[in-house]
Amino acid sequence: MLDFFWNLGSFVLALGILVTVHEYGHFWVARKAGVKVLRFSIGFGKPLLKWHDKYKTEYVIAAIPLGGYVKMLDERVDEVPKEQKHLSFNAKSVKARIAIVAAGPMANFIFAIIALATMYMVGVQSIKPVIGEIEQGSRAAQAGLVTNQQITHIGESKINDWQDATFALMASLGEKEVPITVRNERYQTEIKTLNLTGWKLDKQDVPPLQSLGITPYRPEVTLKVAVISEGSAAEQANLQVNDTILAVDGETINNWTQLVNLITQSANKSLQFSVKRNDSIVTVLVTPKARENAQGEVQGFLGVAPFIAPWPEGYIETRHSGPLDSIVLGTKKTWQLITLSFDMIGNLITGQVSVKNLSGPVGIAVGAGNSVSYGFTAFLGFLALISVNLGVFNLLPLPVLDGGHLMYYIIELIRKKPVSEKTQEVGFKVGALLLIFLTCFALFNDVSRL
Repeated sequence: MLDFFWNLGSFVLALGILVTVHEYGHFWVARKAGVKVLRFSIGFGKPLLKWHDKYKTEYVIAAIPLGGYVKMLDERVDEVPKEQKHLSFNAKSVKARIAIVAAGPMANFIFAIIALATMYMVGVQSIKPVIGEIEQGSRAAQAGLVTNQQITHIGESKINDWQDATFALMASLGEKEVPITVRNERYQTEIKTLNLTGWKLDKQDVPPLQSLGITPYRPEVTLKVAVISEGSAAEQANLQVNDTILAVDGETINNWTQLVNLITQSANKSLQFSVKRNDSIVTVLVTPKARENAQGEVQGFLGVAPFIAPWPEGYIETRHSGPLDSIVLGTKKTWQLITLSFDMIGNLITGQVSVKNLSGPVGIAVGAGNSVSYGFTAFLGFLALISVNLGVFNLLPLPVLDGGHLMYYIIELIRKKPVSEKTQEVGFKVGALLLIFLTCFALFNDVSRL
């Protein structure tokens, strides 16, 4: 329950920031274009807080924090006094209206640059992209990639961490092959060719690296007990911190995953543990407690956590950049995210990426909660990513979105006359239905992941 409220609070905070940025883009350009702004609202429904400025614009913070809007003077919506007609949105030139509508997504992109630049100045902690395991028979194995190689380039992209590697691989979707430059422990460099023919992200929640057979290096999870939960089966059986688990019912335990699988299948079943305690071998009878997982299945639960071996020296590094370099890096990263977002939309349409990977409000809430838990820089990176996605999404040519309005205004600019109100009305209805369907589908995907 605590996780739920943490994720919800993080989601509201993140969405509030990004919606404010988006709507402020519309607001600022509208004011500069000479349009009277009647209301600037963050959220929908009943106002919780409101005030006015010297221009008589009403500012509102409303009860439902799932969006926002800027209401402008517009003859198509309300009656406008003759002396204020020049201040209405519809009275402005097509180019001015295009600028006002485009300002929302542009504000999201500018915010992403600022957030990323701040993140680079504060310092970004990254893990060297060293390969941990290669799945036998996978595309990575066929390319000749092996354990302990560090990926330095994918195509023309320099790879500093696993996020860089993931983005570079996603950008290569649809290509027949991609060269991967790797360096071994003796700093010898090789170029391997990864075959991507027919490669698709067609399974839900399977990351690109995993689908190619690559597992990033992680320190060994030992069989030595580090934590014992209060009231757990482990505590009741008198397992102790620093015990090393050797065998269960005579079966030698080689790794933590093997132990977890065995415990999961042994709810309320008595097990004989052989553990090394100090310099002695001790036998302990343990009965894992039963509990339900998210799918309602009963599983065994022991209530312990293991010691994890430390990272090798140099595998984790924190990179700091100066103000100018940070802005350059933030701009480059934002452009990469924009192009990647449009590529992913294209790949969804062509089937290269499964629609099962679409995420909605619940997925964003979980991501927000996790990023806040990881610290300030992680939250900045998350905000930048979602801000770019919000900007790109709003540029889609659906009539209910900014992109749909831009489409109509560009047509008006070319034809020298506006699109008929009837055509626009039909477009808005179709766009609204598509948006509702897309939201429901993404929400269904979110729920299925819980």
